[in-house]
Amino acid sequence: MSTLFESQAPRPFADRMRPERLCDVVGQDHLLSAEGPIGRMVAGGKLSSMILWGPPGSGKTTIARLLAKGTDLAFEPLSAVYSGVADLRKVFDAAKKRHEMGRGTLLFIDEVHRFNRAQQDALLPAVEDGTVILVGATTENPSFELIGALLSRAPVLVLRRLEDRDLETLLERAEKAIGRPLPLTEEARAALRAMADGDGRFLYNLIEAVARLPEKGPIDREALLRLVQRRPPHYDKAEESHYNLISALHKSLRGSDPDAALYWLARMLAGGEDPAYILRRLTRAAVEDIGLADPQALPHALAAWDAYERLGSPEGELAIAELVLYLATAPKSNAAYLALGEARQMAEETGSLTPPLHILNAPTPLMRELGYGKGYRYDHESEEAFSGQNYFPEGVARRRLYRPAGRGFESEIRRRIEAWDRLRQKKAPG
Repeated sequence: MSTLFESQAPRPFADRMRPERLCDVVGQDHLLSAEGPIGRMVAGGKLSSMILWGPPGSGKTTIARLLAKGTDLAFEPLSAVYSGVADLRKVFDAAKKRHEMGRGTLLFIDEVHRFNRAQQDALLPAVEDGTVILVGATTENPSFELIGALLSRAPVLVLRRLEDRDLETLLERAEKAIGRPLPLTEEARAALRAMADGDGRFLYNLIEAVARLPEKGPIDREALLRLVQRRPPHYDKAEESHYNLISALHKSLRGSDPDAALYWLARMLAGGEDPAYILRRLTRAAVEDIGLADPQALPHALAAWDAYERLGSPEGELAIAELVLYLATAPKSNAAYLALGEARQMAEETGSLTPPLHILNAPTPLMRELGYGKGYRYDHESEEAFSGQNYFPEGVARRRLYRPAGRGFESEIRRRIEAWDRLRQKKAPG
């Protein structure tokens, strides 16, 4: 054990375990197989620029290194965090000299999304004329972070999060390199893979930590959780995962799936999301996706928000969970949401038309002379407390904007509207 982990201390275990061939990279067969885009490039001997987009520890840097090695290109790695235009110029100058000697250059830029617009613009001429083949790596959505001109020259290839079977393959390779199985029960072994959260690099760090532990018999799951550091969930309130998870929560509510909704809520809370942001989105769901199908949805949302502000975390998070369950199991209707949209469109189309005179108040003699309020029928004096008068502007045909769903309380609202429609037709002139 000392030979493996101590004599080579300057190189981390994860780095020493990097694959030496593209076919040994796990979890990315959709890109690297003979039918995949990278596999086809390698087979044809013609590499083109690309952006590798994927989660941490999915193999972006390894693939770039192996592409350079497999095509005999000079490998020039840069980090967008620490590099600027001056560093790019040095690489381009060296690449031009190699090009004159008949050798190409693969420029690998890690965290390429951290380059600003000017730095990205500086890449374009060298990529365009073939001075370098660019392989950029990013964990962020390139469509948000990279300029269109760069994306048109370097297509995006998406790497997948490593699955459990991929992590088991890496675990077995590590045990072969160490020379013995890790002292883990089957349950602890599964927990070790789960703790890596799809990140191969972090799995190797966990393996190294376990392998350094004194050998005292099999380690169970509980002991493992005490002994090694769990990987924090990949979640950044300023990044795409923030929007992906809140979208998943909202759509689970809309789809009436309380279990999935609770799961996404737990993921957001574990990632450190601001509960006020979650409550704002839940309140939106109450009015947008439930509406009058359950008129209590909005009061429940506001009450949960108030309860959380009074209790704080972690006690107040139960109020959020109860709200999620209430909204997920409530009858759904977006009729009010659609009605407001149609009403806004109608208002835009009709412009500044005034209300009909008969529903306007007439506080002055002149206004009475002009017909303000003339012919108004007080609804409460009608037998059904319904006069059936027109309240749209003169010359504008009635339009049905609100169409209540036949679910929850809106089924009762629909019954009322249908009854009023019959009365309106009965009371219509002629």
